[in-house]
Amino acid sequence: MSNVSLWVSAMRLRTLPLSISGIIVAAFLAEYNGFFDWIIFVFAILTTLSLQILSNLANDYGDGVKGTDNENRIGPERGIQSGKISPQEMINAIKVNILISIGLAFCLIFSSFNINHFTYSVTFFFLGMVCILAAIKYTMGNKAYGYKGLGDIFVFFFFGLVSVIGCYFLFARQIDHVTFLPAITLGLLSTAVLNLNNMRDIDSDKEANKNTIPVKLGRETAKKYHYFLIGGAIILSAIFGILYYTSPFNLIFMLAYVPLIVHLKSVNRNKDPRNLDPELKKLALTTLLLAVLMAIGHIL
Repeated sequence: MSNVSLWVSAMRLRTLPLSISGIIVAAFLAEYNGFFDWIIFVFAILTTLSLQILSNLANDYGDGVKGTDNENRIGPERGIQSGKISPQEMINAIKVNILISIGLAFCLIFSSFNINHFTYSVTFFFLGMVCILAAIKYTMGNKAYGYKGLGDIFVFFFFGLVSVIGCYFLFARQIDHVTFLPAITLGLLSTAVLNLNNMRDIDSDKEANKNTIPVKLGRETAKKYHYFLIGGAIILSAIFGILYYTSPFNLIFMLAYVPLIVHLKSVNRNKDPRNLDPELKKLALTTLLLAVLMAIGHIL
């Protein structure tokens, strides 16, 4: 594997579509209400991708140096786990990515608020620093919150509420009620992706003392938690479609319910954690599909 391919693999590109789902929804809601701006949209996408890559690299480092990523892990081989990337090389990459994320966040905030809204600029720059810290501290350090079962809360907050409501505010400079249900819906589905990942890794995480929600709940109860997350997302998105209904096209996002239900059946039948790995990609792409259809449907 070439050096470039190695780092591309470490960035875990398959996780990136999920991270931009909320940005897409926020952008279309802003377009519907007359607030959309292409420059803000591009910088929001780039900033989100940078933060997700930062999280992936930090996760590789944190789990790698703690020994959580070992030969017993089911998912794709990580950079430090493989020995092809040293811990110091990963730290250097993380530092570079932090600088890129800060630069992109500054451009995003400036393009939205310029110099006319100082309080908003300071608030969002602080929020950006919190996002960077959250991306790093998921598995890195002695107080990594991912090892205490708190990852679900952070994913729901950042991939749902911040991604949709926060990004919409960058466009509109105000909070609108239309953003709440989509934000919660995507937050629940993003949390379900993390939960599925942790269900897959439940045995190796337990051995490494990584106390994720599935480790705490046990395999069968973690499945029920998974049903709650996806079922809640389906119900809340349906309520959104009904409340803001203007034409049948508004409801095209319900097509995404089909793969979600098929996914739930697969999880329900699952006995081998290794078979959950293909479901991760399916669930992440279905979440993106629902977001895109919800966004497009709202303006049709």
